[in-house]
Amino acid sequence: MSDIEFTNTEKEAMVEKLQSYFNMELDQELGQFDAEFLLDFFSKELGAYYYNRGLHDARAIFEERVQTIDDDIYAIEKEVGSAK
Repeated sequence: MSDIEFTNTEKEAMVEKLQSYFNMELDQELGQFDAEFLLDFFSKELGAYYYNRGLHDARAIFEERVQTIDDDIYAIEKEVGSAK
């Protein structure tokens, strides 16, 4: 698996969310550097869990759609009669 990379805009948004969470829920101020460090930690140590869950969910949707297509193909199959 390759590293999960985000754009600078995405990183900034995630850092702001971390800072806001720490401020609102924990009543602690989280500096820019600390928030970026924490984000890097979460991404490195926990990111694969979220990535794999996303793949698992996508695979389930794909399998469901393939089953639907398979059912549709069987539905249009023509009955074959015996020659007399």
